[in-house]
Amino acid sequence: MTRKQKHLLTRILVAAVLFLAGSLLHLPEYVEMGVFLVCYAVVGWDIVWKAITNILHGQVFDENFLMTIATIGALILGEHSEGVAVMLFYQVGEWFQSYAVSKSRKSIASLMDIRPDYANVEQDGKLVQVDPDEVQIGSVIVVKPGERIPLDGTIIKGSSALDTSALTGESMPREVEPGMEVISGCIKPTGILTIQTTKEFGESTVAKILDLVENASDKKGKTENFITRFARYYTPAVVFAALALAVLPPLITGQAFGVWIYRALTFLVISCPCALVISIPLSFFGGIGGASRIGVLVKGSNYLESLAHAEVVVFDKTGTLTKGSFAVSEIHPNGMKEEKLLELAAYAEDYSNHPISLSIKKAYGKKIDNSRISNVQEIAGHGVQAVIDDKSVLAGNAKLMEKEHIKYKPSVSIGTVVYLACDGKYAGCIVIEDEVKEDAPAAIKLLKSSGIRKTVMLTGDADAVGQKVAGRLGLDQAYTELLPADKVDRVEDLLKQKSEKGKLVFVGDGINDAPVLARADVGIAMGGLGSDAAIEAADVVLMTDEPSKIAAVMKIARKTIGIANQNIVFALGVKFLVLVLGALGYANMWAAVFADVGVSVIAILNAIRAMREAAEYDCVKKIQVGE
Repeated sequence: MTRKQKHLLTRILVAAVLFLAGSLLHLPEYVEMGVFLVCYAVVGWDIVWKAITNILHGQVFDENFLMTIATIGALILGEHSEGVAVMLFYQVGEWFQSYAVSKSRKSIASLMDIRPDYANVEQDGKLVQVDPDEVQIGSVIVVKPGERIPLDGTIIKGSSALDTSALTGESMPREVEPGMEVISGCIKPTGILTIQTTKEFGESTVAKILDLVENASDKKGKTENFITRFARYYTPAVVFAALALAVLPPLITGQAFGVWIYRALTFLVISCPCALVISIPLSFFGGIGGASRIGVLVKGSNYLESLAHAEVVVFDKTGTLTKGSFAVSEIHPNGMKEEKLLELAAYAEDYSNHPISLSIKKAYGKKIDNSRISNVQEIAGHGVQAVIDDKSVLAGNAKLMEKEHIKYKPSVSIGTVVYLACDGKYAGCIVIEDEVKEDAPAAIKLLKSSGIRKTVMLTGDADAVGQKVAGRLGLDQAYTELLPADKVDRVEDLLKQKSEKGKLVFVGDGINDAPVLARADVGIAMGGLGSDAAIEAADVVLMTDEPSKIAAVMKIARKTIGIANQNIVFALGVKFLVLVLGALGYANMWAAVFADVGVSVIAILNAIRAMREAAEYDCVKKIQVGE
């Protein structure tokens, strides 16, 4: 608990003791009244003060005004115990609200802890602690064990396993070494890293994330906006209704004013919209906080609400469903073993830094003896020729085989094919493909099982490549050979196919997909870790390369909306019923306490459930989809 929460709880406990003493002990009337007044002052002075200050600032109609008028009115009418009880239980509700907000804020607060306090800068051979805002691009900073990396940069010296859990929600450390880029906000558990900064603090990853989180509450969903508008007109309406209830019936019927004033005061307590005003924003706050716990940043409750109504999910391919890096998928030797063919290819491609060459060397996985290689020639647009162990080796595309008049077997495999020949004879081929992310198939299955009507992939790749990936992942549809403008056109067509209330979600990997991210109902950026463009362009940012988190955040969104709707129906239903009973004289202040404070506490406890979905994500990850 916070200091403020402890202080309020102490006041509540002291007031409760005084209330019980006044109610249970047979005290003289004037002593009993004094005890109740002291009790009222202890527990309710801040509510009365807020009401007065708000009135002075022109903000009359709020819950503080309603509670003050109702309770002071009850005290004047001689209903001391009921007036004090209303204020006491109202403060109990306020304490529950504060505690619930703190609980929901905890996960976001842990994210906010990524803000660095200082940076160790090398100056004249000494380390000086300076404000991260003062560090210039190109400066050399030193990160000691246990410190957070204050700015984005490139490692000059040192290696370590970085703790990225505050950014990604993942406990697995990330191995880094000289030459690799690192981002701000990560913790350096052991050793020392020397880093050359590449960005100012204001443009760093941690600054952008903090800005995103801090401003998430500014973008309200339809449900939140409805409650805001509702409370704005509802509160003054019930005040005037209560005034009419206190004055008109006695004037018309000739009954005593005291009876109807008491009913009007009860009416005011019942009508207090605390449950709605508190629980609905808290539900969304809990949902956004729950998403942040699994490394998903939602920029506002409006996007959370849209995710809950998602019908169509559209994916980019490269960098989203696939890793965007090449890997050897097939080896087809001709007259030799697979290991030998892969060795020849690795040696032939040794002097090239082309992604295809690098993937072959990675698949080979052994140290290359350069003394075995000679006379390496690159044939532009075709491949390479090299002498390996005194044997002439060709490695390249089909054009190279045709150019050198070598009879080969055209591959039917889909992907980039590297053909090899040794001493003028066809030796076989190696197929290289963009790797599918490990959890991409599971992500698609989870989306379909959660009610997504259609999954689509948009890619600029060749049709055969795109259709193969789509088939492997179980996507419903794939559009291939698209330019960026074509992707927007396809999304426009898909937007026309969804239902009126349904939403289209596009998942991409940053700046290349910016036009589509902007056009979709909700834009989700994959692999936001270190991607400035992703953080800026998207409505939702996944801080890891795990597509399965899309289904997880949608589940959180649906649960959040469900909880918010439950609270609306429950709060309005109870209040309407008790309001009618109060106006007719069948409900007293105690019923009013339940209709206000009781409903608020129940609604708040219900709102906290929005956080639990995130806690269940780790369990979901362990489930093998399809079992």
